[in-house]
Amino acid sequence: MHTTYGQFCPVALGAEMFAERWTPLILRELLAGSHRFNDLHRGVPRISRALLSQRLAGLEHMGLLERRPGPEYHLTAAGLAVRPVIEALGRWGYEHAATDLQAEHLDAGLLMWFLRRRLRLDHLPAGRTVLHFRFRPRSRPPAFWLVVQPPLCDLCTSDPGHDVDLFVEADLRALAEVFLGRLDARTAVRDGRIDLTGPAPLRAAFPNWIGRSPFAPAA
Repeated sequence: MHTTYGQFCPVALGAEMFAERWTPLILRELLAGSHRFNDLHRGVPRISRALLSQRLAGLEHMGLLERRPGPEYHLTAAGLAVRPVIEALGRWGYEHAATDLQAEHLDAGLLMWFLRRRLRLDHLPAGRTVLHFRFRPRSRPPAFWLVVQPPLCDLCTSDPGHDVDLFVEADLRALAEVFLGRLDARTAVRDGRIDLTGPAPLRAAFPNWIGRSPFAPAA
């Protein structure tokens, strides 16, 4: 179903399985804990649903993926063994390719998906906390809600019907740079690149809630 390099070289053979367009990102999402089709698509939003189905079928055919009831998609031992490759690619990309983000790389929905996954739940209040996000420039969808009740965190693109505890209006680039560990959240708030509206204790605690990219250097 895919083009072969026609070489017995392990680099060529590995690339045939790993380097097809979108496949590394799908593997990234699976390794990060996404197992349902819709969750995988939220992590790779620019792939068509038909092509995502095709890529998942290809990974299953190659023995990197197994489909379980639900349905859910889980990596096999061979698929899990690709983790060091994904991590090495991410570290290289962080050091050499993510130093100057272009507008085409900034996707509010994907950023919120990553923030949801890396939110530091142990720093949030024990009860339900609702965060309402809007971005500058205006994004599509125009607003996002994180509904946090540790250990769960849901990302919504329509009003979940709960009272909002903290409103966050942010420059999209600034919050992406905070997530990447290239901008301190407190600095972004102080400079007005992130505006917070809500009780003072929550505004003060907000920078401690935002987790960082797994490829960012240790704080």
